[in-house]
Amino acid sequence: MSGAPRVTVYSRPGCHLCEDAIQVVATVCAELGESYREVSIEGDPALEERYGHEIPVTLVDGAQHDFWRVDPGRLRRALRPPTPPQGGRSRGWRRARRTES
Repeated sequence: MSGAPRVTVYSRPGCHLCEDAIQVVATVCAELGESYREVSIEGDPALEERYGHEIPVTLVDGAQHDFWRVDPGRLRRALRPPTPPQGGRSRGWRRARRTES
């Protein structure tokens, strides 16, 4: 597993959607060797204000990814590193012209 968790789930105790989201996040993170953390918004006025009507809220690399439900395919795509361009050259690459002096 990697260092700091890439996925954060803001939740509330007793929330059935939160339980479902945590199950999806746990499964996908285990598949990809990633870690996650769950943060309860209960008792934290700032978190209640920010996320109270959208929990569970899922963040990936600090950016909001989903709320209410977590799509496992979308989460997998967000956690996979970008693939490098095929063929050794990226789009828009141009060979520099040689000039003779």
